[in-house]
Amino acid sequence: MENKEFQFKGMTMNGFAMLFVNIMLTVLSVAIIVTGFMQDILTGLIVGFGFAVFAVTLFIWAGFVMLEPGEARVMMFFGKYKGTYTKVGYSWVHPFINTKKLSLRARNLDAEPIKVNDKTGNPIMIGLVLVWKLKDTYKAMFEIDSQTMAQSGTAQQIGTSVSNVMLAFENFVKTQSDAALRQVAGLYAYDNNESGKAELTLRDSADEINKQLEEKLDERLSMAGIEVVEARINYLAYAPEIAAVMLRRQQADAIISAREKIVEGAVSMVKMALDKLSSEEIVDLDDDKKAAMVSNLLVVLCGDDSAQPVVNAGTLNH
Repeated sequence: MENKEFQFKGMTMNGFAMLFVNIMLTVLSVAIIVTGFMQDILTGLIVGFGFAVFAVTLFIWAGFVMLEPGEARVMMFFGKYKGTYTKVGYSWVHPFINTKKLSLRARNLDAEPIKVNDKTGNPIMIGLVLVWKLKDTYKAMFEIDSQTMAQSGTAQQIGTSVSNVMLAFENFVKTQSDAALRQVAGLYAYDNNESGKAELTLRDSADEINKQLEEKLDERLSMAGIEVVEARINYLAYAPEIAAVMLRRQQADAIISAREKIVEGAVSMVKMALDKLSSEEIVDLDDDKKAAMVSNLLVVLCGDDSAQPVVNAGTLNH
């Protein structure tokens, strides 16, 4: 898309120099007016000239602008965009130039968790934290209706308070972030147990999901001249109505996984014991004795409670 923003190239002057000049003109106009009233000759002409000089000083006073780091002013001349002014400090511009101040500083959005359905249809709660800032002042002021949004619900006029304008952008970002988060969350399952496949999930693939979330937000916010600095999912959980059920399911999966590990280890240990007894010819066990030994060892190794030993006072054959 064509970049319509450009730097303001109109006439500007040092604000302190113009301030000094204007103070001198103000003092001069007052002196002329006072002198005119004290003179008997050409009183009206002198007083009129004094008031004319004073009117010029009022005209000059209207052209002073001040910018702090991280701020910009959109310059307009009777409705026509004349550029963006970003020079930090105290300056003077033509008073007929109408200026609208914007903040270019980074802002933070900590969105409240919202309820959405993941890819498998399960309701989940998901929230994000977003860092954003204005990048293109032209798009910000003229591509979206930020001025009307800033005026609605407030008695202040647009341009008199930068906070009203930025609040309008915050509401726009919040709405678009909600839509982007719902779109991304609906593309993936909460975890692999839901999808049954080895694919990206909301819980286990944070970096990839956050990257896609940033891309979706960039697509939606670029039209307003807003740059996404960082976007991350900061809250993820099952919705309250299914949280208890899903917790029990996760606990069951964890127990099954642990049991598999225990059985795998127990079988390995039993095999190692039988091989050791056989290779070192400690005792010769027939199949029945091996089966009994395997059974006892598996009970001991796989049981939840500690086994009670039974001492055999006879021989292995009885």
